[in-house]
Amino acid sequence: METARRCPALLVSAPASGAGKTTVTAAMARLYRNHGQRVRVFKTGPDFLDPMILERASGNPVYQLDLWMGGAAHCRQLLFEAAGEADLILVEGVMGLFDGRPSSADLAQQFNIPVLAVIDAGAMAQTFGAVSHGLAAYRHGLPFAGVFANRVGGAAHADMLVESLPPGIRLLGALPRNEGLTLPDRHLGLVQAVEIEDLEQRLERAVEMLEHTGDFLMPQPVTFAPEEHTKPPHRLRGTRIACAHDRAFSFIYRSNLDLLEAMGAEIVFFSPLEDKTLPDADGLWLPGGYPELHLEQLAANRPMHQAIRAHHAQGKPIVAECGGMLYLLESLTDAQGRSAPMAGVLPGNATMQTRLANLGLQEIRLPEGTLRGHTFHHSRMETTLAPLAQATDARVSGRGEPAYRVGRLHASYLHSYFPSNPETTARLFLP
Repeated sequence: METARRCPALLVSAPASGAGKTTVTAAMARLYRNHGQRVRVFKTGPDFLDPMILERASGNPVYQLDLWMGGAAHCRQLLFEAAGEADLILVEGVMGLFDGRPSSADLAQQFNIPVLAVIDAGAMAQTFGAVSHGLAAYRHGLPFAGVFANRVGGAAHADMLVESLPPGIRLLGALPRNEGLTLPDRHLGLVQAVEIEDLEQRLERAVEMLEHTGDFLMPQPVTFAPEEHTKPPHRLRGTRIACAHDRAFSFIYRSNLDLLEAMGAEIVFFSPLEDKTLPDADGLWLPGGYPELHLEQLAANRPMHQAIRAHHAQGKPIVAECGGMLYLLESLTDAQGRSAPMAGVLPGNATMQTRLANLGLQEIRLPEGTLRGHTFHHSRMETTLAPLAQATDARVSGRGEPAYRVGRLHASYLHSYFPSNPETTARLFLP
């Protein structure tokens, strides 16, 4: 087995969502990158949008670290590989530091990565110290590097925050209250990176402010052990998979792409928005995204509808997830009541809601085997199809998503994490 590797690392977390974790992580990644360091960034938990920002900031691909979807061994191997090529590893947490099972704190403790806690200080003074103390002391043995103050009002405010900190907890950086730094969002989270026209300016502005406020020495090295693992068999050797990828369909885990290629598949990308036909392919993957934002363009591209229906009629595999599934329905209606015809492979229609419809980590048992993943959507789907299977939620109170089959078409709201079961994944795509 290979020997362990050491690399400086931080896990950037917060007391709650909305504190500015992504902004701070992206700004730090760009700061170190600008100083000639190779930065690898990871995202804790299921998320497609934050990694888009973090990739732009770091200039390197961003992968998920999820102890439930991928498992500890998978996470350990990803970190070990990154430690062999990076000068710094940053991990953005999910929700609050101790939220969820597993939580960001669980991940930090599992791999001994020190936590940098981002606290929204915009409406507090001395309480900043109490929150800092609580985060650092709540769990015994949690590695804790320090705190970061976000949305600071000015020099006097910053002084109060520093004075409030108990002994042993350091303020490692701060960003001022500035709308020009805030990343725009919508109902699923942040806006996609390609939609933020001034993203580069925002990142560089944040870096400039960080350099004036932070003590940004390189963090202490962390030891990352190798993981005994076997390469997946080439079950998909010679298989060509067409994957939708554009502004309407972009929710793709990099680990999913890597696994398909490691099993021998060739992946070719296409755009349901722009292209008039499918690439020559054995299988089709329609990932999630924002089809509701592109109703007219998707509806107008009837040649693509015909190509997808022809692919299905030939008995070729299709895997459609969340937004990809909505695209295959007869119609889709947005939150403003505008409706448009879709590809018409699946009977039924869907309507966007103003509130969250379902959220959770889930596992589903299919004829091909089990898969783990997550669901997060704001639409309601109506269909005459009977579900093939029903996922189970990691929470006792959670509601599992159904999966549907029409021939070789597998469709569900579930965003599957393919490394959770490579063999099941291969069987879904095998010609």
